[in-house]
Amino acid sequence: MKSKSPIIHSIKKSDKKTLLEWYRLLYLGRTLDEKAPNYLKQAIGWSYHAPAAGHDAIQLAMGHVFRKNKDHLFPYYRDLVTSVAAGMSAEEIIYNGISKDIDVAGGGRHMSNHFAKPEWNIHNVSSCTGNHTLHAAGLGRALKTYKEKDSVIISSQGESSLSEGYVYEAINGASNEELPVVFVVQDNGYGISVPKEDQTANRKVVKNFEGIKNIKILYCNGKDVFDSVNTMIEAVEWSKENQKPVLVHANCVRIGSHSNSDRHELYRDKNELDYVKEYDPLAKFRRMLLRYKRTDEQELKKVEEDVAKEVKEAHKKGLKAPDPKPESIFDYVIPEPYISEKYPKGIHNHDGDKKKMIEALNETLKAEFRNNPDTYLWGQDIANRDKGGIFNVSKGMQQEFGKHRVFNAPIAEDYIMGTANGMSRYNKKIRIVVEGAEFADYFWPAMEQFVETTHEYWRTKGQFSPNITVRLASGGYIGGGLYHSQTIEGALTTFPGVRVVYPSFADDAAGLLRTSMKSEGMTLFLEPKALYNSPKAATPIPDDFEVPFGKAKVRRTGKDMTIITYGNTTHFSIEAASKLADEGEGEIEVIDLRSLSPLDEETILKSIEKTSKVMIVHEDKVFGGFGGEVAAKIAEIGFELLDAPVKRIGSEYTPVGFNKNLEQATLPNTNKIYKAAKELLSY
Repeated sequence: MKSKSPIIHSIKKSDKKTLLEWYRLLYLGRTLDEKAPNYLKQAIGWSYHAPAAGHDAIQLAMGHVFRKNKDHLFPYYRDLVTSVAAGMSAEEIIYNGISKDIDVAGGGRHMSNHFAKPEWNIHNVSSCTGNHTLHAAGLGRALKTYKEKDSVIISSQGESSLSEGYVYEAINGASNEELPVVFVVQDNGYGISVPKEDQTANRKVVKNFEGIKNIKILYCNGKDVFDSVNTMIEAVEWSKENQKPVLVHANCVRIGSHSNSDRHELYRDKNELDYVKEYDPLAKFRRMLLRYKRTDEQELKKVEEDVAKEVKEAHKKGLKAPDPKPESIFDYVIPEPYISEKYPKGIHNHDGDKKKMIEALNETLKAEFRNNPDTYLWGQDIANRDKGGIFNVSKGMQQEFGKHRVFNAPIAEDYIMGTANGMSRYNKKIRIVVEGAEFADYFWPAMEQFVETTHEYWRTKGQFSPNITVRLASGGYIGGGLYHSQTIEGALTTFPGVRVVYPSFADDAAGLLRTSMKSEGMTLFLEPKALYNSPKAATPIPDDFEVPFGKAKVRRTGKDMTIITYGNTTHFSIEAASKLADEGEGEIEVIDLRSLSPLDEETILKSIEKTSKVMIVHEDKVFGGFGGEVAAKIAEIGFELLDAPVKRIGSEYTPVGFNKNLEQATLPNTNKIYKAAKELLSY
């Protein structure tokens, strides 16, 4: 159905100053759009360019309604006119296009045509189609939480993005939570070369969402300036007034190819190419201005000449602007963490009663929630009366801190991660803790958002830091089988931009969690669930205990061999070492890494200097496991100190079975470690 937008702007009702300004913005956008391919031809840059031509009207409308530092805008890679209409200058567009160091989006760290200006709330988004809809929903949650009722989120994307599952999650979540987000779908009929009928059965893809409650759907002619502007005004005002989401479908045409790496003449015939040129929004707007005598040819020529001069000057500045320095790749990988002054090595001498790991985590969460009122927790099944997650780690938290700070998330891991990214954009004081999945094995649907979040700080050149702790109940030894007994750090430590910790004892669980929640940046917090209630992991814990990142702990001293371990296998390693010592076979030093990334190379090297033999033990599979990275690092920095090959012990290269016999055959245990250590001692 057609939008019945109130007619606020029309060719007759709009004042001349506004009309000429709109024409200037449209012409500026088109001039930059057409200039972009020339940079590539001259090998200057702009190696990715997705033309905006044909989307001009709806993009002008989005930029028109956006208020810098008040609203939030998530443009996608085709939103050149949107960015110009929102206030970005020709210089800023060119700096981004040719990837200069002073590019306000991120200093040339991201693809060209990904326009942003974070200081104005024009957000830097990634290249994954439509993934920023999740961030928009998360930021909408922040507006609702902090009662910013005069602000709105505008999320822009193409129609093909609605085929992505996480886009559905974002729209469904915004509807369920009643969030002030306007999702704008610029429908040009193609996903690169894939026609719309191959994407969805509905001719207008937003009709797929008509059954969702709490959402208003508007349709407009995205080729017409006035229909687009009026529709966007209605969408924004309705979203603010009702504090609910709006879905805007803008019918557009794509005049050019999808991008400069695409050749649309291979899949579009001449009739279609002639048709889309005929419906050019810029040409149509120009004709209307003259037909209704709102201006004349001379005034329009003056606007075009001024724009040409503006772009020419911006081009000169762009060529002179400095490129990013090669050595800057190491800047802004991850923010500097919180540093403990009282516990710089993460060691204490507290002699109180022993507490189990589950209690340590619960008490630390509550303490940090009391310490920082801008702390939030959500996940699956974490806030149901007296229950707090599958393992009750968050028990009692919603009762103490309320439903606006501790709440259940849908069974949608991407939504959990993506909205954490979005909500943390609201301000730097916010700290978010999420149970990324009920078990670590179920985290894989969230991987797109996890990877996205790891490079936010780097990609934005430090302008945005996702201050998030991702908790995952990890590992086996509970008879869980597939999807309940795996540990996944071997894969997740490969990404820069995230800290990965894996405690073995209750005090370290408390100390690392406290440090994570106080630090900027993202931390992956892997919790060995078999140790939650285990007496052997219980320890006394100071109320304010903190463990720094990148500081291992020597659990047992020795001179004949070093075992490097973490998580569940720390306890098996200590037991095996003690048994060998009792038998007079040798004294084994056991190092509990606690932190995998960053890794404490200093403690490892110091131990190997003393023992000359090393075995790496972890629960994960040996092949592809984290131990391979530790072994490679030892070979690099400590090879000459070794008197034997580095040995690795871990799970067999097979999934973890459900039957206890299968689980025991797969996972490492004290006896397997004992036999391997005895063999290495005798080398």
